[in-house]
Amino acid sequence: MLVFWAQGYEGSSLDDLTGAMGITRTSMYRAFGNKQDLFRKALERYTEGPASYFARALGQATAREVATAYLGGAVRSNTRPDCPAGCLGVQGSLAAGESGRQARDTLAAWRQEGVAHLRDRFQRAVDDGDLPSDADPTLLARYLMTVANGIAVQAAGGTSREELQLVADMALHPWPPAGS
Repeated sequence: MLVFWAQGYEGSSLDDLTGAMGITRTSMYRAFGNKQDLFRKALERYTEGPASYFARALGQATAREVATAYLGGAVRSNTRPDCPAGCLGVQGSLAAGESGRQARDTLAAWRQEGVAHLRDRFQRAVDDGDLPSDADPTLLARYLMTVANGIAVQAAGGTSREELQLVADMALHPWPPAGS
């Protein structure tokens, strides 16, 4: 997971991956099938580990708490001192060429699934009266995903956790954003 996170899909050679796992290529193929299958397993591990803040955020009581927990989690996850800066879901395929198309498509679907989960949660908030009846759950979800992805890119570029938290706070002031 850390190799893909730090180097992206195409930047991660089989030697890098097998070296990180301490196994041979033959063992890797037996255990995981191929590089794409290994990448999918790494993304699952990332979702359950460093990106688990997302599932916790969806369980918050109010839409504002969901948004705050989501962006706060993005800031913390993207700036962990023991992990690569940025987000595997964003960094993993930014520079992917044709040979990385499957990884790029996998990550695009993963991000779109995140938007769908946020949209569904915000629709529930509209239905429950927690958000105004004219709020657009899809637009709110896309807004938060875009801010979180921007946080990931900025973190990968070296922006500090403190600065990124200020950005997250600014994005949530006011909540919900006008025009949503």
